[in-house]
Amino acid sequence: MPKKGTRKPKVAVGDPNDPEGLYVWMKRFLEALRVKNYSARTVENRESYLGFFIAWCEARSIGRPQEVTKPILERYQRHLFHLRKPDGKPLSFRAQYARLVPVRAYFKWLTRQNALLWNPASELELPRLERRLPKYVLTVAEAEQVLEQPDVNDAIGLRDRAIVEVLYSTGIRRMEVLNLSVYDLDTERGTLMVRQGKGKKDRMVPIGERAIAWLERYLADARPGLVVPPDDGTLFLGATGEELSPNRLTQLVRGYVNAADTGKRGACHLFRHTMATLMLENGADIRYIQEMLGHAELSTTQIYTQVSIRKLKQVHTLTHPGAKLGNHDDAVADTDELAAPNAAPVDGPSVAKTNVTAEELMARLADEDDEDGDDVAIDVAVPHGA
Repeated sequence: MPKKGTRKPKVAVGDPNDPEGLYVWMKRFLEALRVKNYSARTVENRESYLGFFIAWCEARSIGRPQEVTKPILERYQRHLFHLRKPDGKPLSFRAQYARLVPVRAYFKWLTRQNALLWNPASELELPRLERRLPKYVLTVAEAEQVLEQPDVNDAIGLRDRAIVEVLYSTGIRRMEVLNLSVYDLDTERGTLMVRQGKGKKDRMVPIGERAIAWLERYLADARPGLVVPPDDGTLFLGATGEELSPNRLTQLVRGYVNAADTGKRGACHLFRHTMATLMLENGADIRYIQEMLGHAELSTTQIYTQVSIRKLKQVHTLTHPGAKLGNHDDAVADTDELAAPNAAPVDGPSVAKTNVTAEELMARLADEDDEDGDDVAIDVAVPHGA
């Protein structure tokens, strides 16, 4: 069974028989990243983006790192600016940025390995990135419309309902959903353990009663019929017992969003935006939302301490519309203390004050979206000799 999140084998670019060639040095660079415990996803992305660069160099008879100069790198940057995707649209500046960062890291590493006497990418200026906010965010009514789309009369529909309930309640990332185990749900405490999230960090997040109820129903009525021995404990399984792929998860969630006919587009990340926005609108402090999202920091200078899961669970219950099985209004007591900006958490560790705004939080959230935009790898063929 193929490992979830893996991609198809990549075609070698450059000359794999030249021990001093760009391709062979790239393979050494990727191995160095693995030794330093970089995530497989990061290594794969860097391999893809460096592959584009090496293919571009090969088309111009540039085969070794010593042949790459700053003007050549600037020429490659201009190439990315003028490059068009299969649909005729240009790469966004964020996508250009994503392709240039691995190139700069690659040449920095080559210099440290003494393969180069100087780093031609040291003064390469990366594109300035715009600050953007999420394009689409669901209202409470629209979110409920999407949640009602799966047909819960069969095992697959019941699984899908549990998936969208988890996405809506917790706002966790797509890969974090796929990595969930049946043992990560704590129904007694109302929490979900997210293991090896972005940056290989574990965190615990609150999950609402309704999402727990759907998960328990899925575990009792649907998963036993999907699992194929030996059972490795993966929570969400495909129709034949296989692990869901990231693209398959995106497709099924996007299908339900489109079927709801709200006029808004998106998939897994749409629920991440929605969860954060709705909790903000209902008075949750930005720090608690940051903790749920798994953002270690919102800027290079503002570092936060860990928020206690008990207080975070209370904030989630008070501010998330889907946290309770009954009427949300019945669960809301006196929230003034919790909603006060920058107030210290009650019965929890002190948290440093922050000047981070809701707009900055949402911009950071939009920046990490690798699901529906053109920040992901785009296989654009570079004609030989172009």
